[in-house]
Amino acid sequence: MANEGKGGFLATSAPPARDSAAPAAGEDIAALARGGRTNVIGFLLRLAARLPFLFIAGRIYGADALGRFAYAVLVVEFAAQLATLGLKRGLAGALAQTERPHAHVVTDAMVVTLVASLLAGGALVAFPQAMFPNSGINGFDRLLPLIVIAVALSDVALAACAYRFDVGATVRARSIIEPWTISIGTFGFAFYSTRDGLILAYVLSMVAALIASISPLARHYGLPQGWRPDPGRLWRLARRNLPLAAADGVEWGSRRLDLAILGLFFSPAVIGIYYVAQQVASLPQKLKTSFDPILGPVITRNLAEGNLAAVARQVSQVGFWIIAAQAGIALALGIPGEAVMGLVGPNFVGGTGALAFLLLAEVVAATAVVSEAALVYIARLRNLMISILMIALQAILSFVLVLLARRMGYTDMVAAAAPALALCIALGVGALIKAKLLAGLLGEPIRVWRWPLLSAAGLACIVGAGFVALPPRFEWIELVFGIATILAAYALVIWRWGFGPADRTLFRRG
Repeated sequence: MANEGKGGFLATSAPPARDSAAPAAGEDIAALARGGRTNVIGFLLRLAARLPFLFIAGRIYGADALGRFAYAVLVVEFAAQLATLGLKRGLAGALAQTERPHAHVVTDAMVVTLVASLLAGGALVAFPQAMFPNSGINGFDRLLPLIVIAVALSDVALAACAYRFDVGATVRARSIIEPWTISIGTFGFAFYSTRDGLILAYVLSMVAALIASISPLARHYGLPQGWRPDPGRLWRLARRNLPLAAADGVEWGSRRLDLAILGLFFSPAVIGIYYVAQQVASLPQKLKTSFDPILGPVITRNLAEGNLAAVARQVSQVGFWIIAAQAGIALALGIPGEAVMGLVGPNFVGGTGALAFLLLAEVVAATAVVSEAALVYIARLRNLMISILMIALQAILSFVLVLLARRMGYTDMVAAAAPALALCIALGVGALIKAKLLAGLLGEPIRVWRWPLLSAAGLACIVGAGFVALPPRFEWIELVFGIATILAAYALVIWRWGFGPADRTLFRRG
């Protein structure tokens, strides 16, 4: 079986030195389960904090200001994604393959990320029009790119913590501190300026998240005693992760391309409404993206030991967990979608169609994400090519569907749902191809789908239809009791007929 790229695992002749803090291979499923439990808690905390932000931003700032903010953050976070140079996932491989002190490897990664962040942020400071293509530049707009440093360093620091199976650090930084800071900041800065308030709140939240990321990093790895900068070593680390960085950029871009395309066709108000739908849909996305740092170390150790069957089992196990959780959340948020979007403001109800497609896209993408967690180590270039083809398909479909909707005379909000549909189709195609490729490389099937998912979804739809049929004056019942009841009905079927003994490890302590 051919290995792609330097540092691949299928070509490793002997397992690397195991760090004393790393768990034994027999604890892999338990470690993944612990991470899964923490991720579910993190999702609930993030949901509780994110909804106030959307409510305040929609009601006080309005769709126009929210759309302008959304596009600027899109560009800044894309720059930060590139600045990590793939180390959010590549760091696990670097740590698993080295005999150097792990504190030194982590320091190398942080220094490389800092340099890349300065370059990316400097480029945006020089060309701020990239962040604000349809509006003037004023206030603190020009300084916004400096936050690229905090975003990128925080991501790499949390990846290092996750290598020690500390998912709690990610939950605290990303699900508690970051969303609650931006929610409180959005409210507070509204009294200062409704023009700059959203951007100031975002900067404050990213700085707070960086502080919350550095603290556990220092606790796990300590000071890098004896570390010396070596430009050659740092360059090799960056170069080795370039294919992974490109794949990360493409995967991240696929989730933001729809917003970028909307900016070419629609007003900031439409972008703002779509952004709210995207933010609601991205909540379940955190369940699978936060599995990456935990799944990475488990996969790298088994690949280094040549245990390909274990990798297939772990990918299948985590894939099912993610799909089961995301399908339930998608149904709970999508069925009462009009009520959920209406919380932000009456003008945002028009984004319900986009919300439905975006939630479906998150479920469809789960197979691709867990397959990619292994492909980035054993078939980097092929994985990258599939990702590029996927985003190209998404772009073509987005333009075709938007133009078709306009030609057929649909309203702007209906036409704005076209990129979400294109994303859903492209992710589905990518998921099938990546799962098939990984199964071929490992010589083992990848099974993430189980039939009880269908019956659970059917029951949830029946229950949800009853709440949606209530008169508009009872919309609060739809939100307060409907979402919980839909989740309960879905979970009952999954627990009884979908989960086996290994799945129940997710809920077992000890």
